[in-house]
Amino acid sequence: MRQKIHFVIPLLAISAMLIAACGGAADVEAPEAEPNIAIYAHPVTLPDLDPSPGFSDENVVTTQVYETLTFYNPPGSAETLGPKLATSWESSADAMTWTFNLREGVKFHDGTDFNAEAVKFSIERTMGIDLGAAYIYAPIESIEVVDDLTVQFNLSFAAPMDLVLASGYGAWIFSPTTVEGKDSAWFNEGNDAGTGPYTIESYDPGQRLVLTRFDDYWGGWEAGQFDKVIIETVEDRTVAEQMLRAGEADFTYNLPFENYAALADAPGVTVNITPSFQNLLALLNHRKGPTSDPLVRQALSYSFPYKAVVENLYAGLGTQARGSIPAGMWGHDPGLLQYTLDLDKARELLDQAGYPDGGFELSYTFVAGDLDEQQVGELWRAELAKLGIDLKVEGLQWEAQWDLAISDPESAQDAFSFYWWPDYVTPYGFLFGMFHSEDEPFFNLGYYDNPDFDALIDEGNEVSGVDIDAAADIFIEAQTMLVEDGAAIFIVDLPDIHVIRDDITGYVNNPAYPHVAFWYDLRR
Repeated sequence: MRQKIHFVIPLLAISAMLIAACGGAADVEAPEAEPNIAIYAHPVTLPDLDPSPGFSDENVVTTQVYETLTFYNPPGSAETLGPKLATSWESSADAMTWTFNLREGVKFHDGTDFNAEAVKFSIERTMGIDLGAAYIYAPIESIEVVDDLTVQFNLSFAAPMDLVLASGYGAWIFSPTTVEGKDSAWFNEGNDAGTGPYTIESYDPGQRLVLTRFDDYWGGWEAGQFDKVIIETVEDRTVAEQMLRAGEADFTYNLPFENYAALADAPGVTVNITPSFQNLLALLNHRKGPTSDPLVRQALSYSFPYKAVVENLYAGLGTQARGSIPAGMWGHDPGLLQYTLDLDKARELLDQAGYPDGGFELSYTFVAGDLDEQQVGELWRAELAKLGIDLKVEGLQWEAQWDLAISDPESAQDAFSFYWWPDYVTPYGFLFGMFHSEDEPFFNLGYYDNPDFDALIDEGNEVSGVDIDAAADIFIEAQTMLVEDGAAIFIVDLPDIHVIRDDITGYVNNPAYPHVAFWYDLRR
């Protein structure tokens, strides 16, 4: 790891020896300045670098390499959205037609010009692959190239396309010249075709990815910006913390919550704690065994040690979730029903369901290596044991956990633990992604199937194109249905906690793009 970070030093030393051997530096060019390098100690691997279906932690790369038409500004900004590849936009009064005026003079990494045809190609490719966050484009009926720098979206129902096109997943624009005919394997070999400030220099899956600056980036470059960004996969949280303390890494997250207080006093680092749009929940299996009974699901909701999880595992830095929309996002309802640990109530419900003494086993899966999720399961297991229920807590690699859940609900886990964050900042992403009925499971991994719920959130999505306040009320009504059904254990709304070296300036967390450091905006 260190050899990769510091490789330039011995090369410069060798250059100096060669210069001396030749009798001095008069006849040779001065060595180039050492590049300004940032190291991101990233806790997990990068699942899918294809910007169309990618829908997970690879966002720390796609946000550097690709760009969207609009950009969701950090909380506290004067405007919710800002320009990116589009400089301005407007919609018809009914939000059925949206026109975006595109930025002039933008180059793709392959040297071709960015234009409206590229926007149409990119979004239609993502829609055609129909994986990941492609569902955000459900309203689109057609995309029209008005001229080289104007693109129009014609919708089949009203939707906030300016928000949609700021999504951190599925809204990326890429070069048709390079991408035509390429599949995900091409991207996952370390190739890219974006307009962003960085391009992929090399990729060693599971180890590191190296980004290098794109000299022709439309935003230009100035002193102090980072020439290279190395994303190191560092799954061991102790190692990641040691790297930050020693100056061998510049940015990380997902350290043990109990470590942050001491780390905040360590020299050379800053602990940045801000609200997030992320939460942790456990989807309950609606297709098999005891959890197919809503009374059992409600009982399980009363069996969960919410307070212990928030105070002990998250050091009081999170808050107990109320429904599936995290606090701070529009559509969150602080008055929504919130379950508490109440074993007497749980026993009463289990008795009504025909399990007066428990007597059954449940499986809880989490991503292997995530100690927080593991400890959540262990705390819950202790409470369930008091009800005569045996909880099997099993860590799996993400791909294995997901494959188990999508293969056959009848043999899948009973409780699927995972984190959720926005595709674009709307309740619809949370509610559709995890709970809308699906013919084949994708991210509705509790297999919730409620036509009334589906209709309600689809209505909320349409209304959000013209009246966000009215849409919020609809989404809150839908969340009430989820809570009453015991669709999931809504565990904790998490803060964003990032550790950054304090010689880096310009960092502002943006929860719309979770755990992303926008390196172009930072300086050292």
